[in-house]
Amino acid sequence: MKTISLIGSTGSIGRQVCSVVRRHTDKFRIRSIVANASADLFLQQVREFLPQYAALADEEAGKSIANQIPEGVEFSYGKRAAEAAVAYGEVAVIAATGFAGLRYSLKAIELNKDVALANKETLVCGGELVMKKVRDFGINLMPVDSEHSALWQALGFRLNAPFRRLILTASGGPFYYYTAEELRNVTPVSALKHPTWQMGAKITIDSATLLNKGFEVIEAKWLYDAPLSKIHTVVHPESIVHSMVEFDDGGILAQMSYPTMELPIQLALTYPNRLDCDVKPLDFEQLGSLHFLPLERKKFPCYDLALTSAELGDNYSCALNGAGEVAVRTFLEERISFPTIAKTIEEALDKTERMKAENYETLLETDRRARAIAEEYIRRQGK
Repeated sequence: MKTISLIGSTGSIGRQVCSVVRRHTDKFRIRSIVANASADLFLQQVREFLPQYAALADEEAGKSIANQIPEGVEFSYGKRAAEAAVAYGEVAVIAATGFAGLRYSLKAIELNKDVALANKETLVCGGELVMKKVRDFGINLMPVDSEHSALWQALGFRLNAPFRRLILTASGGPFYYYTAEELRNVTPVSALKHPTWQMGAKITIDSATLLNKGFEVIEAKWLYDAPLSKIHTVVHPESIVHSMVEFDDGGILAQMSYPTMELPIQLALTYPNRLDCDVKPLDFEQLGSLHFLPLERKKFPCYDLALTSAELGDNYSCALNGAGEVAVRTFLEERISFPTIAKTIEEALDKTERMKAENYETLLETDRRARAIAEEYIRRQGK
């Protein structure tokens, strides 16, 4: 039985990890569980899975349920208490959202825990630092993103396998054909209607702006030690082909399924073995045509800014993420327009001071500065 520390249990990925564990109770056990502030759902999960250790990162939320924790479960709250959870279990599933996920990932690696990584920001913000630690500590890093799981599968579950080109697919989001004028009128309600995936609010907005696809290019750069010139992105509206690898002989391997995150989540925990995942088999006769369209860099400014940050290197992708988190939050609060998300990120990148991304403290300071720049820009610009 594989034991798990589940970091970020109440988000979209965390809930699906719980579904995988329910499906195979003889294979997995949640040894520790962490959420940020969703106390009610967290409490339900603790009562169901009875982990050895449970923690809420938000102190007030933690205090509100402290006297309701089942007997036999050690419970604590606060950021340090939450980080302590990665000490439990054989594999840490990092499903926390945002920059906070980086600290959990680093802590798990330093404790020699294998990591199933569903937190994009770990590699977007700290790719160089994280991958160095992965090598130094000799742990297994299993990608959970559907695109990176697809590449990992095509590469035979090896991060260091040879290839000619990595081909990432993007749904294109709901606004692929929108004009600049139409984008100015996009509302949070419309942006949260992803055409093919059911995800959390932040990643759904990032998918609508195509920032998320830029994040995945940055992830691919670090995961597979790939120069940007060997990473290609295409729009694939049906979201059936989750990504592809082209090899030196010209052959291409693709991983395909109907859109589901449970397959890559489960595979990260079972590889190289494959267990039933209750995934609907592809009906090729009913699928009809699959389409592949260009992802033009200049047409999608958030995607362009992500690639620019990767080209600049050092701490620029960390700044990109920090500003992006602020911009998406304020867009969802209806304080800025949809195009202002990109303008906010651009402002932060323009004002970022280059620093070597050698340690967590540097990344933390970069994140803090980028957020401050973004907040100030939004305060000046408004809608």
